[in-house]
Formats: sequence, structure tokens, C-alpha cells
Amino acid sequence: MADLRAFLAGAWRIARTVRDARLGQDGSFDGTAVFMEADDGDLLLTETGTLRFGDHAGPAEQTYRYAFPDGPRRAAVFRHDGSPFHDLDLSDGTAEVLHHCGADIYRGGFRVEGHDAWTVRWLVKGPRKDYDMMTRYSRVPVPGE
Repeated sequence: MADLRAFLAGAWRIARTVRDARLGQDGSFDGTAVFMEADDGDLLLTETGTLRFGDHAGPAEQTYRYAFPDGPRRAAVFRHDGSPFHDLDLSDGTAEVLHHCGADIYRGGFRVEGHDAWTVRWLVKGPRKDYDMMTRYSRVPVPGE
């Protein structure tokens, strides 16, 4: 994939599952992810939907910034507070990323499944966290296409 920025842009349906070994609970998140262009050319990702975890069910939201300092092929991903999260290069359709959050380690696996679908799996281990999270993204069709 030569243009990660163009691939991500737009709206996606999210179906996420979470298996938390530390808490002994499973959860899910269903909603949308919208990659919208910022004034500086970055993409702002906003995920909104319903989180179900244990007895809890309610609205949830998360935001990230995808910057493209070296062109549209590779992104630097930042959390909502501006802190760096990971780099992402899907030029061969897959990517493995690593992020240290204190003593917890996030191992991410990204896979493009086609023009309209991709997945991300995070395995998170450490003294504070122990979970496996799988997210499937399906492109939301644009009316008239």
C-alpha cells in the first residue's frame, strides 16, 4: 500500500472484542471510527460507540492523531494527549508495532484484508494489564458510490 493516508481516510465500522485475563472478564466495543483531515494535513481519528465490559454498558470515545511527516506511506500515531504511541507502515499489508507504557508492553499486529477492511490485534502484558484486544474495521460506504 503506497498511500496509507488515503486508505485510512473516511468512516469505518468498528467491531472490537476484549479478553481481560487480569479481571477475568470479556468485553466488546461497537461503533465507528472516522479519520478526518486536520488543517495541517494530519488525520484525526475519533472512535465513538458503546463499550460493554462485565456489567457495564455505556458510551465510549477515543481520539488519536496520525501524522505523515515523511509522506503518505507511513504514519506516526499519537494519543489524545499528544504523546507518541507507535509508527505505522502498511506498505506490505501488515505491520508489527511495540509500545511501552511504563512497565506494560503493547504488541500490535495490523493487517489489511482488502480495500474495505483491516484488523488490529493488541496483546498487552505487564504488572497493570493483561488483555487481548481484536478490532475489525469495515469501511462505511459513501452514499452514491
